[in-house]
Parts: sequence; C-alpha cells; structure tokens
Amino acid sequence: MKASKPTVSIEYCPRCGWMLRAAYMAQELLSTFTDDLHGVLLIPSETGGVYIISINDQIVFDRKDKGRFPEVKELKQMIRDVVSPEKDLGHSDKQN
Repeated sequence: MKASKPTVSIEYCPRCGWMLRAAYMAQELLSTFTDDLHGVLLIPSETGGVYIISINDQIVFDRKDKGRFPEVKELKQMIRDVVSPEKDLGHSDKQN
C-alpha cells in the first residue's frame, strides 16, 4: 500500500490578523505541490502570537523561534525538502 501524502498545517493567531497570511501561504503551497500534498490545514490558534507551520505534526517553521514570518520562497524550499526533495521549484530555487 502506498504511503499517504503529507498534510501541511499552518497554525495562526486569528486575533493578530494572520488568517489572510496563512491562507495566502496555503494557496502558494497547494499550487506548487499539487501532486505532492494531501492538503493544507489552517488552524486558528487559541494562543496569541502563534504562527507555526508543520508537516504531519513535525514543525518546519515557528515564528517565535525565528522572530519573523517565512518568505514564500523559503517556505516552498522547506516543504519541498521534506515532501519531494527532487522537485525543481524553478525561480523559487534561484539564489538572490
């Protein structure tokens, strides 16, 4: 039996107004990883200031640890490295 595709979760603080940011990042991930992800789950946090991105409960980015939000390019690279390391991200792989 084939292993199921991973699910990305974005837990965000709704009181901080971060729902649109989370939805935008979810859209970008779903567009880029159409065949590689089961889906992207948006989770409104009950704890203020939270913005955590996980793959199957493994944290790949925590805003509090980094002191910032991820850039979309950076997020795509982090997700790719876990779910589909051989995937070419085109312009998102180019160094600045």
